[in-house]
Amino acid sequence: MIKKLIIATSMVAALAGFVAPAHAEYPTAPVQFIVPWPPGDFEDVLTRMIAKKMEEKTGVSASVVNKPGGGDGPFPGALEVLNGPTDGSMVGSFVIGVPIVGPVLDMGIEEDSFTPVGIFLTYPFVLAASGDAPYSNMAELAAHAKENDVVLGHFGAGLTPTRASMAAAAKLEFEFADDSAFDMLDCNTLSAGDADVINTTLALIEPCLDDINILANIGSEPIAKLDGVETLAAQAGINDIELWNGLFVKKGTPQEVVDVLADIAKETMMGEEAQQLMVETGARVYWQDAAASEARIVADRAKNAELSQ
Repeated sequence: MIKKLIIATSMVAALAGFVAPAHAEYPTAPVQFIVPWPPGDFEDVLTRMIAKKMEEKTGVSASVVNKPGGGDGPFPGALEVLNGPTDGSMVGSFVIGVPIVGPVLDMGIEEDSFTPVGIFLTYPFVLAASGDAPYSNMAELAAHAKENDVVLGHFGAGLTPTRASMAAAAKLEFEFADDSAFDMLDCNTLSAGDADVINTTLALIEPCLDDINILANIGSEPIAKLDGVETLAAQAGINDIELWNGLFVKKGTPQEVVDVLADIAKETMMGEEAQQLMVETGARVYWQDAAASEARIVADRAKNAELSQ
């Protein structure tokens, strides 16, 4: 009997030793995090923190690769991940537009093309104008735009802030005379007169924040550091859909890969460096797991559809 127990125990130990490495094996090769925007904004900064943490914890090289898509927004970068492997060597750091808008654009992205690892960022996205613009909120912009041409600059026609801005204009009964997509929307965009109103994040206009007008922020709640600025939803009567960013992998990626990525990303977002970024910038930094992220995506699909009505 004792001999049988010893053999059985040895077999269990052997099986445990055989199964356990499946989780620990990832990553065994360099990992690329694809950020479909130029360097410098929140998703880039936070994804670089995740890559750094992965290197520290696993000893395997991890890097951020920026793939800006110009007028096509994040979709060329998303398609690169979609056409890549399912071994976790290529991870997408994507905004809401990839899983929400991508499937309706007939470009090969389906609703289940990507598996969410988790959502970690809500952008402090705003509508901004130059300091000498004759409007400082949405009601004043609407009144001005009914009599004058106003050009909107954005990061892509299909993206949430752009769609929210267009829906707000319709609710307030005005139209932008024109709109253009840019790779970068910052202080120079306004000072050069490339656009009259821009959809961008606080990080990109922080250097000239005192010299411009913030008309509204796009999200479910006001940004604390923008005293007196109301949300676009409150000013225009549209829903409060907001621009978020998360980690995604191609459908079919093993669960153990998703788990490792989630553990590292959650630890990074809860860390001092990421939380300090939230305090300083007005961005919301957190960790929403895969199940909660999937539920959020479903809810946001309904909100996004409502913007078109």
